[in-house]
Amino acid sequence: MGSIVQVTDLVKRFGDFTAVDGVSFEIEEGEVFGLLGPNGAGKTTTISMISCLLDPDGGDVTVSGHAVRTAATAVKRELGVVPQEIALYPTLSAAENLAFWARMYGLSGAALKDAVSEALILAGLEDRSKERVEKYSGGMKRRINIAAGILHRPRVLLMDEPTVGIDPQSRNHILQTVKDLNRRSMTVLYTSHYMEEVEFLCDRIAIMDHGKIIAMGTLNELRAVVGGMDVVDVKVEHVSDQVLERVRAIAGVERVDRTDEALQVLTPGSGSILGKLVATLESEGSHVTSIAVTEPNLESVFLHLTGKSLRD
Repeated sequence: MGSIVQVTDLVKRFGDFTAVDGVSFEIEEGEVFGLLGPNGAGKTTTISMISCLLDPDGGDVTVSGHAVRTAATAVKRELGVVPQEIALYPTLSAAENLAFWARMYGLSGAALKDAVSEALILAGLEDRSKERVEKYSGGMKRRINIAAGILHRPRVLLMDEPTVGIDPQSRNHILQTVKDLNRRSMTVLYTSHYMEEVEFLCDRIAIMDHGKIIAMGTLNELRAVVGGMDVVDVKVEHVSDQVLERVRAIAGVERVDRTDEALQVLTPGSGSILGKLVATLESEGSHVTSIAVTEPNLESVFLHLTGKSLRD
């Protein structure tokens, strides 16, 4: 179909700090494109420049052929934005909030009424549309936040960490909503630090860290970065620095990362190291409670590229 969003050598500085450092990617029309990275990676700053909220210090963005530097108004007409922060008036009802934002998009009359009704159905909150938003749960607020972003049926929807701090039921609803919108041919740029969300949703993924894109591709292409590695997750108590070094010295261990009461080990052959791994840990008084071997995921890709966990 061709790219609908083009980001080229994008740079943003805040004083001496470079938040986005030469970022480039393209989003094909009709795809869900993920920006994955830890907090502080530069995802929100990138979204803010695409949506014309921040001016780039370098590079450019075009949306449907319109450049943010010279045609910001035209860019904004193509976009729907779901910010990380809730952009709703708490003392208004959900329907009143949506009607307000619909008017901001230039809708009126029957078109406004239809847009609000469709958005409430999409959010699954049509039966509670007259309640004040301040009485909603965090998950319900986020669902209405998304509804406000699609009232004008944008070609491209920018979603910045839309599931942070919500209950599992609302999270699942939001993920399914993204799937539904994409089936209606809406292009989505989805940022998250939850790898399982982008694995579930995204056609292609760019991994960001310290303002740079360090890898990009489909899930299978990114998994190939790790090669034929197995991922061994070990739940273990009392892992000292000395024990960690002994584990790293085991033949066949490619990389080891430690989190709270767990180790993640990358190895080309889990079968050849499991016995040595358990023996090494137990000999140092570290009690192993469980071991799981899985195929590489985005967590292991990030670990392989940066030497640290995505969740750090």
